[in-house]
Amino acid sequence: MSDIDIRPLDTVDAIHVAAGVLDRVWGEKGTMPANILRALEHAGNYVVGLYDGEAMIGASAAFFGPPAARSMHSHITGVLPGHQGRGLGRQLKNHQRDWALERGVGHITWTFDPLIPRNAHFNLAVLGARVTDYLVNQYGEMDDDVNRGDESDRLLVSWALAEPPAPTPTDAAISAVVPVPDDIEGLRRTDPAAAADWRVRVREEVRGHLASGRRIGGFDRRGYLILS
Repeated sequence: MSDIDIRPLDTVDAIHVAAGVLDRVWGEKGTMPANILRALEHAGNYVVGLYDGEAMIGASAAFFGPPAARSMHSHITGVLPGHQGRGLGRQLKNHQRDWALERGVGHITWTFDPLIPRNAHFNLAVLGARVTDYLVNQYGEMDDDVNRGDESDRLLVSWALAEPPAPTPTDAAISAVVPVPDDIEGLRRTDPAAAADWRVRVREEVRGHLASGRRIGGFDRRGYLILS
């Protein structure tokens, strides 16, 4: 675990720095505008910066869901290149969890691209979040350096904060697997047509399994989503 400090962004200057950090992560100006971050923070939502000393190296924003749901939706988290692999994802999720529980929130939801293995492993195998939906082209066309040229399909997950992590299905319970590419981000740059084929293939396979009553229960680091 790293020594990164996570701090609320409660000044205009800090909010603008965070917006700039997120622009650098996604390679697009206006990724998460400062005025939106400021409005979310001012309304009492979760808006934080990740600091290495006094340098902000990442930022995250989440907002409350419908009152009766006692939920919070984690919309965006970005860490500058060169700072990955320091346990920041787990540290941030633990911070989000504690922050949410203090405010009576029972679940945190978020979306992630099912074609990115490291995200699938972290969300499903490490955190034990549960997949609740497959969202087709959820955000429409995105022109940032990470997503450009691809449709924005996402898995929606829910993390029950006061419950044990959802277990990965045992071998006996696995009824299907769906392979994902090793490096979809690189493939988008080098072979967009192949990347698009992967998107459609995974979409059709996963949605077909879900329609038949199966559920996504985990991710195997050999490169496939696990269904039971």
